[in-house]
Amino acid sequence: MELTIVGCSGSFAGPDSPASCYLLRAEAEGRTWSIVLDLGNGALGNLQRHIDPLTVDAVLISHLHVDHFIDLCGLYVMLKYVPGGSGREDLPTYGPEGLGEHLSHAYGNEAIEDVPGIFEFRTIRDREPIVLGPFTITPVGVKHTIESYGFRVEVDGRTLVYTGDTDLCDALTPLMTGADLVLADAAFVDGRDETPGIHLSGSRAAEAAVRAGGVQRLMLTHIPSWNDPDVCYAQAAAVWPGEVEVAKPGATYVV
Repeated sequence: MELTIVGCSGSFAGPDSPASCYLLRAEAEGRTWSIVLDLGNGALGNLQRHIDPLTVDAVLISHLHVDHFIDLCGLYVMLKYVPGGSGREDLPTYGPEGLGEHLSHAYGNEAIEDVPGIFEFRTIRDREPIVLGPFTITPVGVKHTIESYGFRVEVDGRTLVYTGDTDLCDALTPLMTGADLVLADAAFVDGRDETPGIHLSGSRAAEAAVRAGGVQRLMLTHIPSWNDPDVCYAQAAAVWPGEVEVAKPGATYVV
């Protein structure tokens, strides 16, 4: 599968990157399938550089903080009002329970009735796999300030893991074990950010990957613009036995 980093800035859009958004593509059944993991603020604009959003097969939202879902509001407008119609059925959109209601509030019209007529909302459950074309996506509940999930995505024997927002927790082991690539939250900096239960640091992301075993590549993401990526890299490199990678907005990687 191919991974494109649409946005990887943590907590808010930065000067060089939108907030969280990751595009995955894979071939099956004679066509290219595409799914989007998270659609944070600013991401819909950059997503259009890589794919027509109207052709995406599904969107999966890890949790209901705005830097991970708020551009669904713009996607709603695009799907509903594009001249000539979108030409597609309702977009399968997976997320924690209440995503549709949450989106309606965010859009600014609590009485809006057709948000569920544009998106087909489907609630994700811990460890219940989702099959979309060539993709098998297993949500795993992780440790954050609200209900949050990491995603384990498997295609033809290859595995990509996206932790979403999380601190160290036991669930990271089954989420990460044997992954070809782990996209790991690294929003915190050791020695500065000590509040537990919110985010990983570079060192804690590396610790979780080492503990899980069999991880081939570790890539840090969700780094806020007030962080120095070199510091996050160094803290991970002190623990991770291989080469640490840092997600680059606009870059595409083969998994």
